[in-house]
Amino acid sequence: MTVTDDQSISPTQALQDLRRSIDNIDSALVSMLAERFRCTKAVGALKARYNMPPADPAREAQQIARLRKLAEDAHLDPDFAEKFLNFIIHEVIRHHEAIARQTAAALKA
Repeated sequence: MTVTDDQSISPTQALQDLRRSIDNIDSALVSMLAERFRCTKAVGALKARYNMPPADPAREAQQIARLRKLAEDAHLDPDFAEKFLNFIIHEVIRHHEAIARQTAAALKA
């Protein structure tokens, strides 16, 4: 039984319960994204140190295919999941490019 099926609680209470759950999930998402970006920052530093390109189209394609499958298995729209990952990938590449510029500038100094 879900909170929306429970006739013993008011619609207002059910709404508050659902919103509390959403707030908790949003908190977890932000924490997970922060951890993901800490890892990708380290990848960017490694790539910059060894003069590797900021983007890796083959890896990105693998990740998109993997995430689409995970989304399908979780009954989430795979197109939405792909758009979400593409946004993250774009940000990661932007960060990697910035790290590469900073590393190059430090080497010239």
